[in-house]
This record gives sequence, C-alpha cells and structure tokens, in this order.
Amino acid sequence: MSKNIVSYTLDTLPPLTAAQCANLDRIAELQVRGELEVDTSDIPEMTDEQFKAAVKSRFHKPRKEQVTTLVDADVLAWLRAQGKGYQSRLNAILRREMLQALQS
Repeated sequence: MSKNIVSYTLDTLPPLTAAQCANLDRIAELQVRGELEVDTSDIPEMTDEQFKAAVKSRFHKPRKEQVTTLVDADVLAWLRAQGKGYQSRLNAILRREMLQALQS
C-alpha cells in the first residue's frame, strides 16, 4: 500500500489562490478595525480552586536543559551498565527525588 505524501519547503510552496488572498485580506481588515475578537462570554471564569486542582497533561514534556556536571565514576558506570538511556534514567532518578522532597 503506497501513501501519497506531499512535502513542501518555503521555496516550493504553491502560490495562494485568489480566494485565499481575499480571505487573508478580510482577516487583516478585521484586525485593523479591532473586530477580530473572540467572544468568550459563554465561557465561565476559572476559580482559584480549579487552578489549584489542575494537573499537568500526561503529554506534557518539561523543557530540557543541557548541563555539564561531575558524577562519580562508579555511579556513571552503574547507570551505563544498565544499557542505553542512562541519561534518561539519571533524569528520572533526580525527578523522583525532587518530587519526594516537594511532598515533604
């Protein structure tokens, strides 16, 4: 089963149609006149209690930051001996300790 996959780069994008250009012009004019507002009157305000009860999505991925640190050689050897992904395991160990400290 073959799939028809189309990919574009900025250099190869097809030109906009007249209808697309007209729609973009209409939206730009609404923005200029201040009429491009989203009506949120039917959405209730969130309370502080709702914010406190909120949980992160299971799809949330914290931003990673590269650091240089010194780790004892035996600790690093132990992590690496467990196979591929030793850096992720190190992060998981640190995260577990952080969460435990935040709970106490």
